[in-house]
Amino acid sequence: MSDAQHSNETHDGPHEGPIKTPKQLIVAVLFAFIIPIFGIVLLVMYVGADHSPNAGSDAKTEEAIARRIMPVGMVEIKDASDAAAVRTGEQVFNAQCTACHTAGAAGAPKIGDADAWAPRIKTGYEALLNSALKGKGAMAAQGGGDFSDYEVGRAVVYMANKGGAKFDEPKAPAPAASAAN
Repeated sequence: MSDAQHSNETHDGPHEGPIKTPKQLIVAVLFAFIIPIFGIVLLVMYVGADHSPNAGSDAKTEEAIARRIMPVGMVEIKDASDAAAVRTGEQVFNAQCTACHTAGAAGAPKIGDADAWAPRIKTGYEALLNSALKGKGAMAAQGGGDFSDYEVGRAVVYMANKGGAKFDEPKAPAPAASAAN
């Protein structure tokens, strides 16, 4: 077989495509560029748009952002030498201890119950204060909280004395040395 004959056998006719006129060629080329460019422009507009989570939401206000990035905890340094702010044992009891010790919740000895307080009083003031400051059983540690160790000690004396003890009021802590010295 010759090359000419081979050529005729593999191609059964003239090549024809969907584009037959120059006008169709121009339209096809325009659409080949315009449609992808239009798609890219729409995609850029979508990505660059400012999407609000919900209509009327304040999620992007400065206050809402500040609340979301607010620290979890804060450190407060209290001035223990301020004698005017020192609370009595009864005040500390009413503010902190009454929730459990009035009702006897979670095995806490009720205030005024001499039978429940007697074995605890036998251990002494220091042991009771240590239990209050560090926690015991279901009672959380009270040291380092809203009240100074001195105030917690006053509350311990108040509760123990209501249960039959004869503890003396704890001595006030010595004032801290001035930083100016």
